[in-house]
Amino acid sequence: MLSTTTVQTLTASVTDEISDSAGDMLDALLRALPRVGVAIVLVVVGWAAAKAVRWALHRWLTRGHTPSFATVMSKIASWFVVTLAVLAAITVVFPSVQPVDLLAGLGFFSLAIGFAFKDILENTLSGVLMLFRQPFASGDQIEVQGYTGTVQAITIRETRLRTFDGQLVLIPNSDVYKSAIRVQTHHEQRRMSFVVGVAYENDPAEASEVIVRALGTVDGVATEPGPQALITTLGVSTVDLDARFWCDSHQRESLLVLHRAIDAVKRALDEAGIEMPADIVALQATPSFRAALQGDAAVTPGGSIRPA
Repeated sequence: MLSTTTVQTLTASVTDEISDSAGDMLDALLRALPRVGVAIVLVVVGWAAAKAVRWALHRWLTRGHTPSFATVMSKIASWFVVTLAVLAAITVVFPSVQPVDLLAGLGFFSLAIGFAFKDILENTLSGVLMLFRQPFASGDQIEVQGYTGTVQAITIRETRLRTFDGQLVLIPNSDVYKSAIRVQTHHEQRRMSFVVGVAYENDPAEASEVIVRALGTVDGVATEPGPQALITTLGVSTVDLDARFWCDSHQRESLLVLHRAIDAVKRALDEAGIEMPADIVALQATPSFRAALQGDAAVTPGGSIRPA
């Protein structure tokens, strides 16, 4: 059993050790305060420099690139500047840490982040690659992943698409990058078509001429390439002609031109006396049909004759 004197001696020793450790920590903190202050200044200056770089780079890139490209690239550049400022601040606060050690640690940290945020990094990289390739730009009308609409922007994570019925669709950049994309407004003009069925009694060559002349009078139909009317099918009751013309590639304008074109062709064929008959349906008189007409047998609701 320890004596009272021994216990007091041990207690005093532990107290002195704790006091010395606290004093050393306080001295280290006081010595580090100037470095911490410098580090804070570096971070603040780096943040301000990042804002300035982002503003200047965005303004410069806007002159020769799309707004989405300028926004994303300037944001990435600002992140890079902030990262350098933070690394410099860590080096100032901890002088024993070498820049090479920071880069090695940053590499390991980046690898861990890559595994943890794979989808986010994949979308970011896909967005950057699309901005460099520029398969489409803001304002283009595209079809991708089953959605059709006008591209509003390409951000770090997603492509923003406004559908033609006014809804906003956010598609991850990786899905857009790996999918087939139909860019409707890549060219100034697109070809539209509709089918016209004329009666077998009419001359299809004459009908074709009437359709072409009518399309030539429609506002919005391009003269080069000119409109066409080609025989495509011999139907059950009509000879089908495919009326084709070129017009503005934007969705609203092309639909308005199509409306005017169909109306003009209908009027021109009526004035020329060219008939556009409905489909002919042939009815065959079955035993149950004859029985229902003559009333000489009972017919079930399913259409068969009820046994006597």
